[in-house]
Amino acid sequence: MPKDYYEILGVTKSASPDEIKRAYRKLAQQYHPDKGGDQEKFKQINAAYQVLSDPQKRAQYDKFGAGFEQARAGGGFSGFGDFRDFSSYADAFDVFGREKEFNFGNLGDIFEQVFGGVSGRGRRGGRKQKGQDISIDIEISLEEAAKGVKKEFNLYKGVICPKCGGSGCEPGSAVKECSKCKGRGQVEETRSAGFFSFSQVRVCQECRGVGKKPEKFCSQCGGDGRIKDYKTISINIPAGIQDGQIISLRGQGEAGAQFSAPGDLYLTVYVKPHKIFERRGDDLYLNIEINFTQAVLGDKIEVPILWGTVQLKIPEGIESGTIIRLKDKGMPRLQGRGLGDMMVKIKIKTPKKISRKGRELLEELKKELE
Repeated sequence: MPKDYYEILGVTKSASPDEIKRAYRKLAQQYHPDKGGDQEKFKQINAAYQVLSDPQKRAQYDKFGAGFEQARAGGGFSGFGDFRDFSSYADAFDVFGREKEFNFGNLGDIFEQVFGGVSGRGRRGGRKQKGQDISIDIEISLEEAAKGVKKEFNLYKGVICPKCGGSGCEPGSAVKECSKCKGRGQVEETRSAGFFSFSQVRVCQECRGVGKKPEKFCSQCGGDGRIKDYKTISINIPAGIQDGQIISLRGQGEAGAQFSAPGDLYLTVYVKPHKIFERRGDDLYLNIEINFTQAVLGDKIEVPILWGTVQLKIPEGIESGTIIRLKDKGMPRLQGRGLGDMMVKIKIKTPKKISRKGRELLEELKKELE
């Protein structure tokens, strides 16, 4: 019995996309094989996230349960036993974006979308299985986001089988035409529903849609052309990247079966909050306290920036809450020129206790101002 995806991620069925993402990130870090985690549990967490993070897949899962993926992978549903009449049959296809109205005029269109074509001939040539995409998250510091950084990941993923080179064929073994599908990569099945008869084309399971079959499958990968192994991938994170942005690397996901295209790798970058700087777009905000005399008389003070310190001129008579702009002292602009600015907000600090002499001086100043 398949486990409940919501239960695997520890969220409710009403969980928001952000709640699902947070739960996935926490569990993925906990069970990642690189950190000594449970590999099987890690696979379950990824499988659950791949479905629940996709609105369309999630809608199908909520309606049909975990079996919806097998139905899609097989080219359609296994039969008509689950549908009591045409109205319920039409309701089932709502998840594919079809109108709920069911009539004989759009019958062919519906079966074209679900079964991959209503035809007595079928299409020549198998459907190759593209490798799955991989999604990973990373946290970097604000300084790393400002300068750019190179990160390495040791991923446990599907890679091309080193023994057969991805062919699925045992070295030295001949390759012949598949006897079941006659080289087409597909087999046709006919199903009846009342007065109607429908032809359903499925991927040939004997040759896995390739149309050819080795006399002897590779002993290392079992004929799939892929194995699971660790691979180190280096990723350059550009300067100026924003929190939550995604970097995509084409072809760096799971290897595809028997020379089909590999999946892609998607890296979501999260920038950790800084202890003194607040980032807003390309600008940085900094709060600075000055004393009363500095506010009245003006001063030059040293303030921090990401690359060290700079001198800031405090004008005479400045008021608390005033923002002074330091041009080009902020974050680099991603894929652009120049830098953002540093916005320094001034706060006048009022002393809670002062000496007797200080009080006397303030009293004199008070009389002077009056």
